[in-house]
Amino acid sequence: MPRKAIVLPHVSQATRWHVFATRDALEVEARSRIECAAQGALARGERFRIVLAGGETPRSIYRSLVALETDWRRWEVYFGDERCLPRGDAGRNDRMAFDAWLDHVPIPRDAIHSIPAEAGPVAGAEAYGRSLAGVGDFDLVLLGLGDDGHTASLFPGVHGGGRAAAADAPDALPVLDAPKPPRERVTLSTSRLGRAREVLFVVAGESKRDAVRRWRNGEDIPAASIGCAAGVDVLVEKVAFAG
Repeated sequence: MPRKAIVLPHVSQATRWHVFATRDALEVEARSRIECAAQGALARGERFRIVLAGGETPRSIYRSLVALETDWRRWEVYFGDERCLPRGDAGRNDRMAFDAWLDHVPIPRDAIHSIPAEAGPVAGAEAYGRSLAGVGDFDLVLLGLGDDGHTASLFPGVHGGGRAAAADAPDALPVLDAPKPPRERVTLSTSRLGRAREVLFVVAGESKRDAVRRWRNGEDIPAASIGCAAGVDVLVEKVAFAG
C-alpha cells in the first residue's frame, strides 16, 4: 500500500511525526500498520498482542478491521485504560471497541482482556495488573491524544509523570481524580505502555492542535512521556499539525 504520510523533522529522535492531508488517509495508514504488525507477529509463530485506545478517534479504524483477513484466533486484545462504569455502559472504551469491531470477528472472548473497572479504580487496577503478570512486550500499542495532552487516562498533573513513568511502576494504576468525567478510571502506566515493539499515536481534529504544538515544543505532557525502544510514531491529521 503506498504511503500517504509526509515524514517531517521531529523534536526528538524517539518521536516520528507523519502528517496526513485528510482523516481518511490517516485511518488507511493506521489500519495498514495494524495489519502489518499482526502479520509480523503471526509470521514469527507468536500471538499478536495489541493494546487498544479509547475515545472517538479510533472508532472508524476499528470498524475497518472487521474486513481484515487474519487468524483472529491468535490475537490477544488489551486496553490502555477504562472508565469506572458498569459493564456494557456506552461510555466504556471496551463497549465502543466491541460495537465497532470485536463483536464482529472470531477473536476468542477469553483473549479479549477488558479492564474490570466496574470494580472501582483500586480493585480494577490490581486485578488488571494480575492479568498482565507474565505477559511480555506488546506487539502494538495504540494511543490517542487529548486536547490537554493526556493519553490513555494519564492526565497532566495526575499521572503525567512520577510514579506512572517510573521503570518500576505497576502495570496498571488507579485514577481517582481525572479532570474530566468520569473521575475514576484505570490506566496502564507510562512504563507498561512503552513495553512494546511498536507504539502508534493516532491524532485527528483541529481541537488537538494546541496539544500537538506543546508536544512538538518539548513541553512535559503525558503523551510525550511514552517511550519505546523502537521509537514512537505519531500519525496526525494536517489540521492538527500547525506550523
